[in-house]
Amino acid sequence: MPAELSLPAAMRPAPSALRSEASPVICRQVASAAELADHFAIRHRIFVEEQAIFAISDLDEHDHDVSAVALIGLCGGVVAGTVRLFALDPADGIWQGDRLAVLPPYRTRGLGAPLVRCAVATAAVLGGRLMSAHIQIANVRFFQRLGWEARGDREIYAGLVHQPMSIELPPPDEARATVRRLAAGVSAPDL
Repeated sequence: MPAELSLPAAMRPAPSALRSEASPVICRQVASAAELADHFAIRHRIFVEEQAIFAISDLDEHDHDVSAVALIGLCGGVVAGTVRLFALDPADGIWQGDRLAVLPPYRTRGLGAPLVRCAVATAAVLGGRLMSAHIQIANVRFFQRLGWEARGDREIYAGLVHQPMSIELPPPDEARATVRRLAAGVSAPDL
């Protein structure tokens, strides 16, 4: 049985969604309990089941912090990806992005970059000036293409080698425009 069939119904890709490469990608904050459940289910699917980074659950103290922000990415109306962000040092405007995850059938649909851009813009809207992340080595070039820079030496994070990276956040007005644009939906040429 394909792995996607074990997902909640809301996260199963509709055959038409997989065929329709032209459907817009939407990235925005989680807006309901059902979307939050999808956010957690995608993370579990990727970080526990697929990558086996965590044995039972990837949930941690940040998931119980009301100031943490959960974002989702939709392709053809299906919740297909997620990312989480939280303030590391609110007074200094330093935010962390993590748990970027995209379901396998959507990895070639261009959802990762808009999710990262949404996280960066959202942190800026919330008063951030810098975002950091621990990036799996295989994804370093992807983040570099999005404007992130390596910071310091590689390290072990969640049991795997990661590269610390960071990005200066855009001005709030620019960030608000990006958040609105991504929430309205972007098509493949605009990703």
